Amino acid sequence: MDPDRTEGSMKNIKGRVKEGLGKALGDSKMETEGKMDKAEGKIQNTIGGIKDSMRKST
Repeated sequence: MDPDRTEGSMKNIKGRVKEGLGKALGDSKMETEGKMDKAEGKIQNTIGGIKDSMRKST
């Protein structure tokens, strides 16, 4: 498994927690940061998946 996939998954989880805390505390800045972390994590995870696929096909 590509390290980007692992790191992306961790960012996604971190983003979900941050977003949830932001909602619970009424902190819109924290909530927005969480959404951004989630998006970044999903992108990084996808890139890692593509790298894995390229390795398997060669």
